[in-house]
Formats: sequence, structure tokens, C-alpha cells
Amino acid sequence: MPIATLSSKGQLVIPKEIREALGVKPGQRVFFKIVKDHLVEIAPLPEDPVRHFCGIFKKGSSLTGALLKERGEDKKREEKKLNRFFCTSRVSKTGK
Repeated sequence: MPIATLSSKGQLVIPKEIREALGVKPGQRVFFKIVKDHLVEIAPLPEDPVRHFCGIFKKGSSLTGALLKERGEDKKREEKKLNRFFCTSRVSKTGK
């Protein structure tokens, strides 16, 4: 089990065998996952996270579609409210 020492500046050197196993390169960013009081995971971040995660949720339901549907229902509801306030009177202008 590799062991590392934390420097006075808070820097930690990931042991060579761990860097090689993860494929971490100098200057690459890594993600730390902490649970309660201990570190459980160090994972390299992809160099282009947007491209890497693009399309990751294709198999599930469309969140965009659900949001558009909800916004359409909101719009109809708001238009209905506005129509109650701005509807034209059925009484003629002459008062008859």
C-alpha cells in the first residue's frame, strides 16, 4: 500500500505507481471524493469535461423535453390569468 506525506504547503505527491495506474499526467486535474472523515476516491478529470460528459444521459427520459412541456403549461396558465384581467367588456360603448 503506497503512502504519501503532506507538505507544509498542503501539497501531496501521488505515488508513481498510483499515477501510472490512473494515467495521470503532470498538470492534469484530479477529483477528490470525501465521505465523512476520509478520502475514498481520487480520479483524474477528463481533459475536456464537456466533450467527455456530452450525451451521458441519452438512455433516460429527456429532461429537456420535460422542462419544455412544463414551461408550455406554465405559459398557458399565465395567459389564462392575463386574459381574465384584460378581457374586453361585452357591454356596448353607448351603455345600452
